[in-house]
Amino acid sequence: MDLADLPASPDRSGRYRMLGLGGPLAAALALWTYAVVRTDPADLGDFGLAGALPLAFWLGLAVLAAGFWLCVRDPLRPHRWPLAYTLGLLLMERATQALVYPTPLYAWAWKHDAVIDHLLTAGALERGAALGDMAVYDQWPGFFAAQAAFVELTGLEQATAYMAWWPLLSSLLLLAPLLLIYRTFTQDRRLIWTAVWIFYAANWVGQDYFSPQSLALFLCLSVLAVVLRRGVRPPAGGRRRALLWTALLVPLTSALVTAHQLTPVMLAAGLGALCLTRRYRDWAAPAVLLLVFLAWNLTVSLPFLREAVPEMVRSFGDVAGNLEAGYGTTPTGTGPVLVSWVSRALSASVLLLAAYGAWRRPLLRRRATGLLLLATVPLLMLAANDYGSEMIFRVLLFMLPGASFFAAAALLPDARTPATAPDGRGRPLPVKGWRFGVLPAVALLALTAAFVPSYAGKDQLSYFPEQEVALVRQLVDGAPDGSLVVAANRNYPLAYDTYWRIDHYWFLDDGRSHVEAVLNDPAATLARDMSAVEPPARGYLLLTRGQIAYSDGNGMLTAAELHRIETSVAASPLFERVAQNSAGAVYELRRTS
Repeated sequence: MDLADLPASPDRSGRYRMLGLGGPLAAALALWTYAVVRTDPADLGDFGLAGALPLAFWLGLAVLAAGFWLCVRDPLRPHRWPLAYTLGLLLMERATQALVYPTPLYAWAWKHDAVIDHLLTAGALERGAALGDMAVYDQWPGFFAAQAAFVELTGLEQATAYMAWWPLLSSLLLLAPLLLIYRTFTQDRRLIWTAVWIFYAANWVGQDYFSPQSLALFLCLSVLAVVLRRGVRPPAGGRRRALLWTALLVPLTSALVTAHQLTPVMLAAGLGALCLTRRYRDWAAPAVLLLVFLAWNLTVSLPFLREAVPEMVRSFGDVAGNLEAGYGTTPTGTGPVLVSWVSRALSASVLLLAAYGAWRRPLLRRRATGLLLLATVPLLMLAANDYGSEMIFRVLLFMLPGASFFAAAALLPDARTPATAPDGRGRPLPVKGWRFGVLPAVALLALTAAFVPSYAGKDQLSYFPEQEVALVRQLVDGAPDGSLVVAANRNYPLAYDTYWRIDHYWFLDDGRSHVEAVLNDPAATLARDMSAVEPPARGYLLLTRGQIAYSDGNGMLTAAELHRIETSVAASPLFERVAQNSAGAVYELRRTS
């Protein structure tokens, strides 16, 4: 018995029952609202937003988790209550930053806005040396073209108008395919919603920001939902209905392939593994994906692949090298190191729970073999490439939907155990006792609390105050075409703004020998780096708070070393300070003739 097709229990106690179920949710949202109003982004320290949030936020999170478990522990509770608490969790997790910070987070989100601006400015996709490294975005334009169309249709000036809210929106998009996948393997409401909760609480890697990956994950899960349901619950209507389901895969896979490089490969590995089993031996989905993938990569994206494939071949099989952290990706300082360990513990806990859940629930394991395969296949990608030192994070991201399902199974009893035996009226009872009544609540609370530092513990590096945005905006708007902007790293807003007319150079991307040369004689070395700029273009040095925080927090150059570089440049006759505020300064290379 899997609680299949059991009716939802009616609200017998009227307003008192409504108060008991909805009261914790209302209290949690009230505490959250108070906390958001009281949080000042100027208070960010080594622990990011996690250290700036008042006690009310943490109390609200605890009340929310307790209220969720109160609702979900009853196997006959209506779906609307776990849904309401899950939406409350998403608000507290993904909307807090959008409400607290006056500007969007993440330099990469600002970069993606620049790509959209380029599409709007150029009016078409472009390829070639004129765009340099940025040409790759025009070879996978799905996400950017969709955003550019939305900006034009709504009359907005830029995507920055809604960019800060994208993490909430992209997370909401995942809810439908997640529910569809989980309901394919069980009708146990407790298991379904606990798995959804764990997924959102453990999805800390940050790929829900304004990025192609966020959209690609939704499309990937949508394809998997179709394939898994066809395998477990074949559509009624025979061959004609099957063809309709296959036709549905075409737009989904087409949108996926044109939006992202890695996700189609992850999906292909998962579909291939599913086809090795008898239940999912339907080659329609992988065939559609392969045809679309080859058609795109042998035409539009071929220029990028010609350059990238040799490096992919060299790194294939080098698991140790693919897992190795690159220069500038090693957390330093008490806050970043502790946050890093919390995030590792969060992922490890979910994976260990998933392994235990798969072991102790053999019937569920056999029924959800496809989901178990999808949770393990991404590990193979560790042998393929390092993906810019990010492969481990992407692997965790793609393992999470399946791992969350079995982690939830580890916390809940089998539907046939005495803990859920029918009462005298034939109704299953809510779970109770220490093992299934208390421990799951404690585990969910711990996972939910660990999400906050894991997800927002590095906001000191990712948040750009309005003064920093204004400073960089002043620079890029006033720089003549062909100008060169030199900075320590790319961690500042508008780092790629108007990249089709302004060049950018980050000296910490160079080898250690050149970084040492900059440290030994900053003004002279940076002036030589800018010497090739031809008038009327100009050379600029930009140093901002975001660059210093990123460099210092990731083991590159310390804040003191970067300040020493700035002091040297400010005192040199080779440079002139042309802009400054509390977030940084801009120095222009003086003309020599």
